[in-house]
Amino acid sequence: MLLVAPMKKLCLMVLAPLALAWPAKAMDNALRAGLLKLDPQTRLEQRCDAEVLDRISHDDRKFKADRVVAYAFATPQMSADAIKSPGAAFRSKGQWFRLKFKCQTAPDHMRVLQLLYKIGDEIPETDWAKYNLYD
Repeated sequence: MLLVAPMKKLCLMVLAPLALAWPAKAMDNALRAGLLKLDPQTRLEQRCDAEVLDRISHDDRKFKADRVVAYAFATPQMSADAIKSPGAAFRSKGQWFRLKFKCQTAPDHMRVLQLLYKIGDEIPETDWAKYNLYD
């Protein structure tokens, strides 16, 4: 039988739930529930889309990213647990911007293990319809 000192036991009780929640810190309960209803490939796409939106808004406060289209300029490349989207776009404050990203998830597609992205130029409003981008 393992005996744990009272202070260590308290730390374990407080920190263990935080450690379990940490990878999904950006994912709220509604998103989690919705993702669990999707087929695995769609879940991978949606989880990565949500993560890139969250990271863009967090990393650069001038953006408030609220929508991403992974296939705007090129078809994303999919593997079992990753997506590479060289021709994506995202919307922030009513404007669209070019985006490239690579995202790898855990096998259940609920936790993002790695995300790399690069924001490109603003997309002129005259091009939005051509690329199925909407206001």
